[in-house]
Amino acid sequence: MATKTEEILEQLKQLTLLEAADLVKQIEETFGVDASAGGGMVMMAPAASTAAAAEVVEEQTQFDLILEEVPADKKIAILKVVRSLTNLGLKEAKDLVESTPKPIREGASKEEVTEAKKQLEEAGAKVTIK
Repeated sequence: MATKTEEILEQLKQLTLLEAADLVKQIEETFGVDASAGGGMVMMAPAASTAAAAEVVEEQTQFDLILEEVPADKKIAILKVVRSLTNLGLKEAKDLVESTPKPIREGASKEEVTEAKKQLEEAGAKVTIK
């Protein structure tokens, strides 16, 4: 059996680059594998597992809270909430509130952005979570 694999290896060494690429393509189609995986490993990709993998959607764990709109009559209340959420100084928080849409929190947990959204909406702001 070792001689058979040695013969195949010798034949592979004699292939041109185009022939080797064609061989890889044929192996992928014939055996249902993907040779493009990192580290030079060939990954098996049977039809059943690829269909199941397509159905699996990664759950988002990090969220951004975007301040969309600030009504003029609610600006001061919203400014106070923004300052408490971001620890920005008065001028920085004012600039942020006046230049909407702007992110208030980035890469935060769902609970954190939900609570911040609630506070901002109670103050009169329009916010979105992305």
